[in-house]
Amino acid sequence: MTVTTNEYGQQNMFAKETQPWISKTDAERYGYQTHAEKAELWNGRAAMIGILFGAISYTFTGNLFFGLF
Repeated sequence: MTVTTNEYGQQNMFAKETQPWISKTDAERYGYQTHAEKAELWNGRAAMIGILFGAISYTFTGNLFFGLF
């Protein structure tokens, strides 16, 4: 247990934190990416798909996104 004292002389006791651990099978199955990293990856993929669809639409119809814009 860790005891800290602040500037007013008050003491706080904190339990020791366990080390994060992931099994080898879980790491192979799910990977080491956090939720934010996965979200950023999918956000980039969706943006690239949107640009691709916009280019295809402009090529075939002369308008972006099939005449909506």
